[in-house]
Amino acid sequence: MAEHFVIIGAGQAGSSLVAKLRAEGFQGDITMVGAEAVPPYQRPPLSKAYLLGEMEEERLYLRPVSFYADNNIHLRLDTRAVAVDAAGKTVELSDGSNLPYDKLALTTGSHPRTLPTAIGGALDNVFTVRDLRDADAMAPHMVQGKHVLIIGGGYIGLEAAAVAAKRGLDVTLVEMADRILQRVAAPETSDYFRALHADHGVKIIEGVGLDHLTGDGAVSGAILADGTELPADFVIVGVGITPADALASGAGLTIDNGIATDEATQTSDPHIFAAGDCASCLFEDQRIRIESVGNAIDMAEVAAQNMMGKGVTYAPKPWFWSDQYDCKLQIAGLNLGYDSVYVREAEAARSHWYYREERLIAVDAMNDPRNYMIGKRLIEAGKSPDPAVLSDPATDMKALLKL
Repeated sequence: MAEHFVIIGAGQAGSSLVAKLRAEGFQGDITMVGAEAVPPYQRPPLSKAYLLGEMEEERLYLRPVSFYADNNIHLRLDTRAVAVDAAGKTVELSDGSNLPYDKLALTTGSHPRTLPTAIGGALDNVFTVRDLRDADAMAPHMVQGKHVLIIGGGYIGLEAAAVAAKRGLDVTLVEMADRILQRVAAPETSDYFRALHADHGVKIIEGVGLDHLTGDGAVSGAILADGTELPADFVIVGVGITPADALASGAGLTIDNGIATDEATQTSDPHIFAAGDCASCLFEDQRIRIESVGNAIDMAEVAAQNMMGKGVTYAPKPWFWSDQYDCKLQIAGLNLGYDSVYVREAEAARSHWYYREERLIAVDAMNDPRNYMIGKRLIEAGKSPDPAVLSDPATDMKALLKL
């Protein structure tokens, strides 16, 4: 009898996983369960091109709708997985049916953090930017002259600020930490993007938290922790995400910063695998989650191969990107525990190089794709050039790859 593989979660990781299964020659049955009514789609453009009105919904789709039928992949859309019975190897669905499996993959992604109801989080016109419905609900408010308040100075908040500013809105961004991007980037990168947003008229308030939103039914403004009052026709909340690991927890799987996986992307149950934002993995002896498209694809493809028993090892190679105005930020590596940052500048490009104990661990490249690729290759090869040489504008960067 043919094996039946079930994938819970129809996002980037889920789509990559089922495609890899077929590409690797899996002949059994595949069912992918997705909570949304649309096929798997790209999420990064939701806070960029799609929100700007520069991309149609169909262009978001990761693969043509016909791909799934052509490859005998059964899509169960607009359906939620309610529970996993790991002992019985079945999944209970929201329509009351039970789906048996031989191998199961959890690619459930993540949930955006929201504001507590007590401080106005449940008011109308308070949005997150995580799925298509969020973007569609927000789009009618992106009208020139409106006041938008953005809570959170991470990449999602900054990308939303860039879109709103380009649409001619009055934009204020509030970050509780001392600086924007504090959790993910060096002060040099924060300074670069603060200046970029200021040049486009965005007001950034740092080091002050939100006390509460105001409004009767719909949001009308905000009071900050220092008493500052701000007007707001609508609010965008970008204060991070949490792994969607409730199903895994309910099934008795080990949870450690998301669904804990080993180097084969296997969970604590040998018949269940996990990939993407919901899953944690080991990176340099630390258990981390890598919230990126690249990780979702790479991890899912390893999971697919190992569901077929191919014994492939997952070795994370982190990379990220963010588009804001005419700036493309590309990041290679992880800057965990960095102790120094070196800057390389050119006329229209800039890159920040992170070192830890004299070892190159990450690079932020702003409109500098060439040095991003060089940095990525250096990091993956374990090479750490002399920072003084790297920072010298006269250095032939490509030559560093040969050292």
